[in-house]
Amino acid sequence: MSQRSAIDPAVAALLILLCAVWGVGQVAIKVGNQGISPLYHAAIRSAGAALLLWAWSALRGISLVRRDGTAAYGATIATLFALEFVCVYWGFMYTTASRGVLFIYSTPFFVALGAHWLFPEERLHGTKVAGLIVAFAGLSLAFADGLRLPTRREVVGDGLQLVGAVLWAATTLIIKARGQATTPHRTLFYQLAGSAVLLGALALASGEPGVTRLTAPVVAAVSYQVVVHAFASYLAWFWLLTRYPASHLHAYTFWTPLFGVLAGWLLLGDPVTPALVLAMVCVVLGIYLVNRERRSPAVERAPGRADAA
Repeated sequence: MSQRSAIDPAVAALLILLCAVWGVGQVAIKVGNQGISPLYHAAIRSAGAALLLWAWSALRGISLVRRDGTAAYGATIATLFALEFVCVYWGFMYTTASRGVLFIYSTPFFVALGAHWLFPEERLHGTKVAGLIVAFAGLSLAFADGLRLPTRREVVGDGLQLVGAVLWAATTLIIKARGQATTPHRTLFYQLAGSAVLLGALALASGEPGVTRLTAPVVAAVSYQVVVHAFASYLAWFWLLTRYPASHLHAYTFWTPLFGVLAGWLLLGDPVTPALVLAMVCVVLGIYLVNRERRSPAVERAPGRADAA
């Protein structure tokens, strides 16, 4: 299918809605952790979304299981995906949603660094370098702000989120290099189904308590992650990637940290200090500058989940 070059207002509105969905998703993780231990929580999210994707694909006649030599690729991205969510879900046990979203969505910073060495067409220059510097300044400011907090628990959570961002970036780079070997739907299924198994095994091995308090907010939060965040929003993203250049779509992702910080403040009452606001501005601006330049066709043909959110 040929791609359109211009983003019309309706598509722009959909992209901003998706960014809001991804930003609120961090709040949903925080709420879900109040009733389900982190590893079980992450496993339930992956398993539920994998089942929905399998059912949707079956109805559409899309095969998700096929012998095509991509098993090692699938196992690799599933493992990275699982480790990423170990960091993300455990990180939110220590830090706030408003702080955590800044660090996990610093992924474009690490993707740009990795792509500079792996893809000749993605060398750092001009506004990309400026964007990386601004984003790094924002992350440094957010860490410094955490050090001034009374318990410094947030710094532990922030660090876990940052490791999660690095793992997310590694997954993205692998998908950029190998993702064209299979379909985006199968790439997503590899990550969801594979991580569900790995996270479930880690949860059992760790002796986590599992479900401890199944309240209405916890059920709503988990349902939101499974149905809206990990299933519906990713399918919408894939649909857009088949119709518009990835570089044009990625330019909108700078909205996600903004929505995450706002949702944490409005829904959970997270404290938002002036330093955190300034850090958010730097991270958002940095992400925008990193993504605003047009990417090459070779990079645009690998739209896996890790290129979404």
